[in-house]
Amino acid sequence: MERTVKQLFFFVVLLSMAIALSAQIRTAHYEIIVPEGTGDVYSSEMEQRFTEYNKVFRFDSSLLASPLKVRVFTDKNEYDSYVVSLVGSTRPGAIYIHYRNPANRELVIHRGSSEEASIVPHQAFIQFLRAFITDPPPWLREGFAVYFNTLKYDRARGTLVYEENLNWLETAKRSAINPEAVLQSGAVFPNIQAFSGAMVSFFMADKNGGYYRSLTDSFMVLSTGASTEENVQLMYQRLTLFNPIADLTRDYNNYIAGKKTFTELVEEGQRAYNAKNYSSAEESFRKAAELRSNHYAPSYYLGLVAYENKKYNEAEDFYKKALDYGGEKAMIQYARGVNAAAAGKKAEAIAFLEEAAAADSARYKARSDDLIRKLQ
Repeated sequence: MERTVKQLFFFVVLLSMAIALSAQIRTAHYEIIVPEGTGDVYSSEMEQRFTEYNKVFRFDSSLLASPLKVRVFTDKNEYDSYVVSLVGSTRPGAIYIHYRNPANRELVIHRGSSEEASIVPHQAFIQFLRAFITDPPPWLREGFAVYFNTLKYDRARGTLVYEENLNWLETAKRSAINPEAVLQSGAVFPNIQAFSGAMVSFFMADKNGGYYRSLTDSFMVLSTGASTEENVQLMYQRLTLFNPIADLTRDYNNYIAGKKTFTELVEEGQRAYNAKNYSSAEESFRKAAELRSNHYAPSYYLGLVAYENKKYNEAEDFYKKALDYGGEKAMIQYARGVNAAAAGKKAEAIAFLEEAAAADSARYKARSDDLIRKLQ
């Protein structure tokens, strides 16, 4: 027992020394603590996130009691030990730790972890919101955390890149919910991220309409001194002041029914393509590409559509993208070979077809050899 206590004391001393050997970076809204020698890797990202969040919320940043603190660890053991010492168990990637005293609140990040990219955006938003509203409605907190979760930071360019987050859509479409129950809930409920994400998506899609106006107006009635339940009711009353809940429920359900997942759009495009309705197919695949810009499928099928429309250069560009995004090499190289042949580029066509045959001889060798013989 004595040895265990000594070991723990020794470890705490080492951890304290490691934290002491840190660099402190101050920005307009953040205090960022990084290990000595790590460099300034978060100040630009966090300030850009703050700006994007506040484009929606319009909080007065002069009301911040203290800078938003971000503590960065590059060593997993140090990160785990620090988090365990504060919350009793570790959390992958990042965690926002909230205290009543604003000076003690902090976002703790394990830089370089595999979970960092997906968890930091979620936790960073919660840190932002709770800096202004200590106890916000649960649906508002979790819904906007989902909404901003796909606001990713491109370190190479130093900019944020946003793609609509529809991870919630299948759950929301599969399970009917009562919007009133979500908006009036003062506690966490099953599938809160999916249903809250759906609710936020509904309000945010109405940028020029009454629902978005009601949403942004409702932020002004929230109070940092109010309890969660009080803020829930304050916000609900404002949201439904000019939008009766029956109308809101109807419009929400219509909105969700009209939203399509990535998979639904690709399948819809495939059906249109097989029916030779190429304009409808193109529209569906382009919408799918907007949802998941780095997925190979929309680019591949847009290549097929361009080929059918005899736009061979455009088809080639789409096929190259599909290959870059991880599409099946044999399938794509065969399509490129057929496209190049139609464009009169025999040498390129033969090269592509040979690559297709080599990548998957069982499926593509016979047909590639047949086309090559016709080109020679």
